[in-house]
Amino acid sequence: MAESTRVIVGVSGSRRDAAVLQRAAAEAARRGAELVPVIAWTPVGGEPAYRAHPCPPLAAAWQQAARTRLDKAFGEAFGGYPAGLPISPMVIRGAAGPALLETADRPDDLLVVGAGRRGPLQRLFFARVTRYCLSRARCTVLTVPADARPTTHRPRGGRAELAMAA
Repeated sequence: MAESTRVIVGVSGSRRDAAVLQRAAAEAARRGAELVPVIAWTPVGGEPAYRAHPCPPLAAAWQQAARTRLDKAFGEAFGGYPAGLPISPMVIRGAAGPALLETADRPDDLLVVGAGRRGPLQRLFFARVTRYCLSRARCTVLTVPADARPTTHRPRGGRAELAMAA
């Protein structure tokens, strides 16, 4: 694995994560790269509300909930974290778009994000992170269509395998 080769993938906790994660893992395996899944979170009510009334135990619970969503996304996509692929999961406090671009900060990185929903109204309201990343990224961005279907995964021997569709 080359030191600087990374595939950064945005994880949202939605049902479309499986297809996005599978595509990112396939790209990482093909490139001999490290897979860096990123999930971002912000305090309920936003940072200004949290600064006005900070509660560290609550912030810790929100961070743990984000990590749980990240782990669940890998469980749904692969049955767990795939064996044989270097993975460095990140849970970042902040808005999703900036968190992804701060992580994907090298020209040779590949950023993988979901393309959002298909209809014009859905694109208007739900594809903000994708548009943010496409307009500001300093690296290549791969978008996975909303209608991409994840492959069916069946772990063998109790270990998660990397199963990808052609």
